[in-house]
Amino acid sequence: MFKRFATPLLGALALTLAAAAHAQTPAEAPKIDTGDTAWILASTALVLLMTPGLALFYGGMVRQKNALSTILQSFICLGVISLQWILFGYTLAFAEGTPFIGGLQHLGLNGISFDGVVAYAPTIPSLLFIAFQMMFAIITPALITGAFAERVKFSAFLVFVVLWATLVYDPLAHWVWGAGGWLGAMGALDFAGGTVVHISSGISALVFALYVGRRRGYPDEEMRPHNLTMTLIGTGLLWFGWFGFNAGSALGSGSLAAVALLTTNTAAAAGALAWMFAEWKHHGQPTALGAASGAVAGLVGITPGAGFVSPMAAIFIGLAAGVACYLAVLLKNRLKYDDSLDTFGVHGIGGILGALMTGIFVTTSVNSAEIVQAAVARGPLVQLGIQAVGVVATVVYSAAITWILLKLIDVTMGLRVKPEEEEAGLDLTQHGETAYHLV
Repeated sequence: MFKRFATPLLGALALTLAAAAHAQTPAEAPKIDTGDTAWILASTALVLLMTPGLALFYGGMVRQKNALSTILQSFICLGVISLQWILFGYTLAFAEGTPFIGGLQHLGLNGISFDGVVAYAPTIPSLLFIAFQMMFAIITPALITGAFAERVKFSAFLVFVVLWATLVYDPLAHWVWGAGGWLGAMGALDFAGGTVVHISSGISALVFALYVGRRRGYPDEEMRPHNLTMTLIGTGLLWFGWFGFNAGSALGSGSLAAVALLTTNTAAAAGALAWMFAEWKHHGQPTALGAASGAVAGLVGITPGAGFVSPMAAIFIGLAAGVACYLAVLLKNRLKYDDSLDTFGVHGIGGILGALMTGIFVTTSVNSAEIVQAAVARGPLVQLGIQAVGVVATVVYSAAITWILLKLIDVTMGLRVKPEEEEAGLDLTQHGETAYHLV
């Protein structure tokens, strides 16, 4: 009888003592998770691929005499921003500092543990987090090149890229994602870069296009894309890479990454169809360029909410982005400003729309993080207001700093190529090469 009762009692006592001993053990340091690390390694490569994809997307839309120069403007950002990010970009964006800019304690990655983790992503190596964020910093200024294609000096562009990344992108990344950033502290939601990447680049693109002026002959002279096959290939690479862009922003390989991947694909599909059918209704024919542009519009629209909204919400966001961005491009044609490849119409308008709709559709059923719980508790109207503050702040800051940078560069070294150089094409006059040797 004693043995029958003693055995379970002793077992319970042993479990209690073990639990007490475990409770008194100091909290274990975060450990690197191999599954999370593998996914973010792959995501980093996917996001890097987006910049060559963008190069093809833009390169196919310009005239043949400017194809190579347009491709190079995107491609060279891989070199320029990779070094800028290591030297001082990362510390300005993610080091502890003020609510508006990071400190300088991580210049040249000083103080970063090569075998440790950072607070932003405690389950992956610190250097992997830095590399992943670098890819976002690379593609963002490359997006702007679509606005001034075919008419800007390559030397001026290089100076602009470094200054813009340092004075616009890095501070905005700190505002939203950095430790103590004021927009993040306020509760603004941006899962993968709606404000930091798309609104900033879209608004800067509009300012650049207005400042530098229209291409010679625009809009009277026909300036058709020279290779839409190249553009569609670029679109496919962008869509593919966007899985790393959005799903990788979960910074882990769990269910949140899966949701972000599905919402990304869903919005892209909805955007492609929305733009195509809107154009079909308006012009009587669906076009390949329209479908490609709509897919990118849907991808842009879902970026701020990819890990905050449901797949059904992603359909509404994608449809809205496809139609809104198409209407923005029509408005450009009416106003006759020369945003050559519709960077503002797609990234600026799509980013603004996506940021605002994220505040409406955010749900804890997708993401239970504290910032999401707080957003849902505030209600959609209040959160929409917070999102609007983030949008307005990004628009004003990006526009002001971009205009100042352009003015300084124009006064000191000049922005635009000579008329005869523009007429001959930038491939030959800026680089001494041609994209094709056709007999």
